[in-house]
Amino acid sequence: MEKVLVTGGAGFIGSFIVDELVRRGYEVRIFDNLEPQVHPGGNPPDYLNREAEFVHGDVRDYDALRKAIEGVRVIFHQAATVGVGQSMYEISRYVQVNTLGTANLCDILANQKHQVEKVLVAASMSSYGEGTYSCKECGEVSPLLRPSEQMAQGDWEVHCPHCDSILKPVPTRETKKLEVNSIYAITKRDQEDMVLGVGRVYHIPPVALRYFNVYGPRQSLSNPYTGVVAIFMSRIKNNHRPIIFEDGEQSRDFVSVHDIVQANMLAMEKEEANYQVFNVGTGRPITIKQIAQVLAELYGVDIEPNVTNTFRKGDVRHCFADISKIQEQLGYEPQVDFKEGMRELIEWSRQVSAEDRVEQATQELRERGLI
Repeated sequence: MEKVLVTGGAGFIGSFIVDELVRRGYEVRIFDNLEPQVHPGGNPPDYLNREAEFVHGDVRDYDALRKAIEGVRVIFHQAATVGVGQSMYEISRYVQVNTLGTANLCDILANQKHQVEKVLVAASMSSYGEGTYSCKECGEVSPLLRPSEQMAQGDWEVHCPHCDSILKPVPTRETKKLEVNSIYAITKRDQEDMVLGVGRVYHIPPVALRYFNVYGPRQSLSNPYTGVVAIFMSRIKNNHRPIIFEDGEQSRDFVSVHDIVQANMLAMEKEEANYQVFNVGTGRPITIKQIAQVLAELYGVDIEPNVTNTFRKGDVRHCFADISKIQEQLGYEPQVDFKEGMRELIEWSRQVSAEDRVEQATQELRERGLI
């Protein structure tokens, strides 16, 4: 059996990757620091696969990470601190964990004896900034962030940088220039660039998977800095209205954690993935308002979202994936229908406690002038 390391393997996505690797007969080692914001109390979660080896350690600890890599053939680098808004004031922590933690991994691969033959890194759609758009007059364009002055007037749409007409969102390809606009996005780009760069130089095949908005069971419902689906679920479980910025018509690509696992398995097993970057999403945009409405409907409560018509600095209007590359080269196909995925999340959430800290987190952003 090949030995595989999953950094962040006790977390939401990492734990599902661990489960599938164990199911396929791999010998799996989990390396996770049990971040209290994700794991209150600092204890391993109940869902953690008992057939995997668990190592309590932090990617910022060079020696601990070096020991965790011993005997490993494949690394799934999932460890990261997540959250766009929080990253804009907990700057040092995000850079230390995401950027310097990944620097430790790459330094070990470059300078220490090891048996690693492949590294897969969890990259992020946040590195794109705004998605790709089409202009009737100017063709395909990749605009920068909307100016705060425009947003303050309640004009939420993205305008063509050439003719100022309102743009239509289209799928975003991997070839789009990265326009990072948050510390989180910067650090995720750092992770991707370092793993790809070091892997190429030392002939350790790297793969970067740019996750779009991932949802599913095991998301921390008490962490107000995690994904929007989990945040809305926490609000609804506590009989509170989901808070939506702008007009709620901004859209994202919501992909089930099970499809993220599918992409990781294909990327590990197929040589065609080596040295490549792939979007992992569904290719279908869904508005933020739709997310809140569907969750409330499926949960069986009459709660309408609170559309605030205020904005967060750095938010993008639309971004959804062009998944043609991963479909054609790896045979990836999204398997989980959106509503079925939401039902699975809701059924799981009924057995899980959720402390609603969203208003506290929102106030923190407001105090810092980010809303």
